[in-house]
Amino acid sequence: MTHDWMLVETLGTEPAVVAQGAHTKDLVPVRTFLRRNPHLMAIQTAIGETVRARGGLSSITPKNDRVIRTEVVQMTDGRIHGVQIWVGTPDEEPPPRPLVGPLIWDLTRGTANDTAESLRISGWDPATEATHGRAFADDLPRRALNPSEAKILGMIIQPEVGVTICNTWDVTDYRGEQITVGFVARSMPEVQADGSERLICRAMNWRSVREGTSIQHDLLAQRILNGLAEPGVYRALVDPQHWTLLKWLDDPVPFFDWRAGMINARVIHPDDQAAAAAMAAEFDSGGATSGVLRMVARSGGWTPVHVSVHRVELGDGIYAGLAILRLPTAAELTAAGLDGADASAKPGIGRKGRSRKDKADTAGGS
Repeated sequence: MTHDWMLVETLGTEPAVVAQGAHTKDLVPVRTFLRRNPHLMAIQTAIGETVRARGGLSSITPKNDRVIRTEVVQMTDGRIHGVQIWVGTPDEEPPPRPLVGPLIWDLTRGTANDTAESLRISGWDPATEATHGRAFADDLPRRALNPSEAKILGMIIQPEVGVTICNTWDVTDYRGEQITVGFVARSMPEVQADGSERLICRAMNWRSVREGTSIQHDLLAQRILNGLAEPGVYRALVDPQHWTLLKWLDDPVPFFDWRAGMINARVIHPDDQAAAAAMAAEFDSGGATSGVLRMVARSGGWTPVHVSVHRVELGDGIYAGLAILRLPTAAELTAAGLDGADASAKPGIGRKGRSRKDKADTAGGS
C-alpha cells in the first residue's frame, strides 16, 4: 500500500476501494486490494470502527510500526458513504487529504441532492448552485459527451436495485478549465420517514486523473456534437417515460423554466395538456413526435415552444429521447391554433381566446 489516501465505499456488503490518491479503482474489495499487506486486518478493523463511530479515528497497528488514520465521507442526511484511509509510520505526516463529495440521486422522484464538496468537484460553482432538489440535468455535465455517461443515464431511465458504477469522465468546469472527475454510485431501496420506499442512488465523487492516453473517441463525439449545434436551437436528452430532462447537449434553453420538468402538468399550459399527451403517445408508438406547447416562462407566464423528440439508443438496450427545443415560427403558431394566444397569462389563469379543442370543434361544424 502506498502512502496516498485510499477511498473506500462502505455501502455494499463489504468495503471496496474506489480511489487511491487521484487514481480511480473499480470497486475492488479491500481484502483483495490489500491481500498481501501485513496490516490488512488492522485496516479492515479501522474501517469498521470508523463507520460505527461515525467519525475519523487514529489507531496503531499491533506491532506499533504503523499508524492508521481515517475520515468519514458523510451525506447531509447522516448516512456514511465511505471512509478515507491513510497508513504510515508513526513519525510521518499524511499528505493533504483529497476532497470527496457525497451526493444522492432520488431515482423515484427524479431529483438530486448535492453537497458543496460534490458541486465543487464536479466543476460547478458552489456559491451559485443549489444543493437540494436539483434536476438531473443540473448534476450531469453539460455539452460534453462522455462514453461512461450511458450507464448513469440508464440507471435513471430504467432504475434497478443493486446497480453500481465506478468510473471517470472529463468535463469543463465553470471557469473553462478541463478537469477529470471520478465517481462511484450505488442504487438501493430506502424506507422513508412516512413509511414509503424509494429507490435511492448514493454516490461520491473526487478529482481524478485520466488513465491511458487515447481520447480520440471523446474528441470525435464532441466534434460531431458541436457540428450539429444551431443558434437558437437547444438539444437535450430526456427520460422517455417521465419526460424529465437528463442532460443538456447545448447550453440550457433560456426561454422557459426547464427545471420544473418537461412534458408534464407542472410546466404545460392547461389548454395544451391533451396535445402533450398526444405527443407522448405518438413518441411511444413511433419513436418520434413534434409540436408546439406553451410552457412556463421564467417570468412566470407562458411561452410557446416548438418541441421535437426522437428516440436514440444509449447502449445496452437503453433508449432516451433526444429533444430539440426552439421558439416556433409564425406559421407553426398558426398551425397549432396559438397565433391569438396570450403567452403572458399567468399559470392557472388560462389564456384569452379559445382552446385548440374549441377551434377544432368550430372548424368541424362550419
